[in-house]
Amino acid sequence: MKMARGRDTLVLGRVIGDVLDPFTRSIDLRVVYNSREVINGCDFRPSQVIHQPRIEIGGADACNFYTLVMVDPDAPTPTNPNMREYLHWLVTDIPATTGVNFGNEVVSYESPRPTIGIHRFVFVLFLQLRRENNVYAPQSRQNFNTRDFAQLHNLGLPTAAVYFNGQRENGTGGRRL
Repeated sequence: MKMARGRDTLVLGRVIGDVLDPFTRSIDLRVVYNSREVINGCDFRPSQVIHQPRIEIGGADACNFYTLVMVDPDAPTPTNPNMREYLHWLVTDIPATTGVNFGNEVVSYESPRPTIGIHRFVFVLFLQLRRENNVYAPQSRQNFNTRDFAQLHNLGLPTAAVYFNGQRENGTGGRRL
C-alpha cells in the first residue's frame, strides 16, 4: 500500500474502517483505466471510468484464484451513504498472474457516476480457498457488504485493495490525504 507521510492511505481515506478491516497486503493488484493507474486517493472523472479497467493480479502460485469486488461506500451521497456499499463489479475465479478477463464475471461492471459529493471507489482482492467459488449475484447492488460477503464465502481478509475518488464530471474540490 502506498504511504502518505508514513501513514497507510487506506486508513487515511477511511477505506479501512468503512469497508475493510485492517489487513496486510500480500499480492500486487494494479487497476488501470486507459493508461492511468489507480493510486490510492487519486481522482478520476466519470468520463475516465466509463469502461472497465484493466486489472493485473500478481502472485507466484498459478494454482491460486482470486475474487475482485468493486464498491462505492459513499452511495448515494457521502453525507448520507444509505446505500453503502453500492456494488459496481464482482468477478470470481481469477487465476493468479492474470486479470479479470480470465475470471467469472458475476456482476457486470457498472461505471461510476456520482451526482453529489466526492465518492470513494474501492477495489478489493480476496484469495479463494478453491477454484469454483459458487458465488451468485446479489439481488441488488445496493447495500452490499464486503465484510459479510467475504465471511459468507470463506474469503478471509483481503490480499490487496486500492481506491480512487470520483465526483460528477464538472465537480470541483477533492479529498485530501
